Amino acid sequence: MTLFQRLDEHHPLTGRLAMAVEYDGTAYCGWQRLKHAASVQASLETALSRVAGDRVKVHASGRTDSGVHATRQVVHFDPPAARSQKAWVFGANANLPRDVAVRWVKPVPDDFHARFKALARRYRYVILNQPSRPVLERANVTWCRDPLDAEAMHVAAQVLVGEHDFSSFRAAGCQSKTPWRHLHFIEVHRHGPLVVVDVQGNAFLHHMIRNIVGALVSVGRGEQGADYLVRLLALKDRTLGDVTAPACGLHFVDSLYDEAWGLPREPLGPNLLAFLGEWTGERPLPDCPMVEFRRGRPVAQAAMAGEGGDD
Repeated sequence: MTLFQRLDEHHPLTGRLAMAVEYDGTAYCGWQRLKHAASVQASLETALSRVAGDRVKVHASGRTDSGVHATRQVVHFDPPAARSQKAWVFGANANLPRDVAVRWVKPVPDDFHARFKALARRYRYVILNQPSRPVLERANVTWCRDPLDAEAMHVAAQVLVGEHDFSSFRAAGCQSKTPWRHLHFIEVHRHGPLVVVDVQGNAFLHHMIRNIVGALVSVGRGEQGADYLVRLLALKDRTLGDVTAPACGLHFVDSLYDEAWGLPREPLGPNLLAFLGEWTGERPLPDCPMVEFRRGRPVAQAAMAGEGGDD
């Protein structure tokens, strides 16, 4: 597999397009367009509209919160004008600020939808665990000066795997209709000074991952025992939960889709974790109703996990 693929510049693309976007969320209110603050969505739509010469509206695989980063935010849009693959990628990047970039663009069938066809979303939370504050990594890691026991954090987190009511880990202002979510896996590993929380699920509640990480850090510091996440989960009350971890350490690294859509595969981000060598979509998805439904296989509607906003 190669990272370097030639972009076609001779054949204008027509019909619905899928696109992957990478961004540093530090300066933005989050993904979603808002009237009172800068958003990634607004920046991308403005850039694409300039390339097309007409208004472009994009639909994303999930929303990210203020200050959260993304290395593989998948979007789709119906372009008002035909442009080549190279024109979309190079043209958009020429009109985007330095903290947002388009990675690739690909034609997809008209029934593709970046949000409603996604089988899973994956995030990585990166903690720099050392006595001195970070310098080069300061915008994309969370610093913890106290020694963390990553193995204890990993063990404590396993109770969250599966389908649960995550009320204890949702923000007070979360707009999701249901607190139920299905976590496919959550892993905590140490790589030198980096402690990485790697989590995948069907979707996430507002601040859900950051609230989970806040609780896991308390376990890692030895302030709470191995049963801490079990107890929090059972409470179903966010007011009795732990602190919310900072946004700067959180990275949206993958949206997974059925292979039939033919979306490009690429290494998981952020790039400071490239040494892990894992490419997108390598892990098998759980045999659960939502995944079956998104793959077009008949399941009972009542068995589906609820939709909602992402972290």
